[in-house]
Amino acid sequence: MVEDILYAPWRTEYITGERIEGCVFCHVSENAAADESLHVLHRDAHCFVVMNKYPYTPGHFMIIPHLHTDALEALPVETWLHMSALAQQGVRLLKEHFGAHGVNIGMNLGRAGGAGIAEHIHLHLVPRWERDTNFITAIGETRIYSTDFEKIYRKLKAEAGRYFGGVQ
Repeated sequence: MVEDILYAPWRTEYITGERIEGCVFCHVSENAAADESLHVLHRDAHCFVVMNKYPYTPGHFMIIPHLHTDALEALPVETWLHMSALAQQGVRLLKEHFGAHGVNIGMNLGRAGGAGIAEHIHLHLVPRWERDTNFITAIGETRIYSTDFEKIYRKLKAEAGRYFGGVQ
């Protein structure tokens, strides 16, 4: 029945797009010249902040260390502290500029821990709004992305320097 179909044309690239050989996060880390097309919000010596290409909610982004590791316990302390400082500013950005009522922050470590890309640790920041879960998410196990990904990237990118720029 046609009413039972939900369309998500922005995910076409997921099925038909070119596959990146090796670690996708290392690819982003190594290609600063492509930050706009890769949807990078911020990068510095320790980490980069990038939009999640297949988000849980609009505005979902990740903080990722340049160091390729699947083990949080192997991450240098200064990198972890830097990620934490970026997370604080990311929460401010999502609340103050994007209107989020709350933010889920989390890491899925290892395939058994639910990581989609288990070989390179990453910290998710997922903006949330009161009453943003409805029957289709809870019962149908389906998410509806209600706005244009590129517009959200441009909106967050326009303010990212103000929030992440001061993190040393």
